[in-house]
Amino acid sequence: MARRTKVVGIAGRYGPRYGSTLRKKVRDILEKRYAPHVCPFCAAKGTVYRISTGIWACRKCGAKWAGGAYVPRTELSKYFPKIIIREE
Repeated sequence: MARRTKVVGIAGRYGPRYGSTLRKKVRDILEKRYAPHVCPFCAAKGTVYRISTGIWACRKCGAKWAGGAYVPRTELSKYFPKIIIREE
C-alpha cells in the first residue's frame, strides 16, 4: 500500500482541510509533542507523558512538573539553571 500522507505526516488525519501550510505547522508541533522525552529527574527516556497542557509526569519515578505545552522543557528554560524543588 502507498503512503497516504507523505508531506504532512501525523497531521494527515485532517485530510484536505485547513490548507497545507497550517497542516505542516501542526505536523511540527505534534511530532515534538509525541516524541520520546527524557525525564529531568531520573533521566529515563520514553517514560514521560503529558497529563494536561503544560503538566508532565514520568511513569518510572512518578515525578510531576510544569513544562511547555508541547515539550517537557521549553527552549527558554535552557538559559536558566535547573532549580527543581521537590516536595516529599
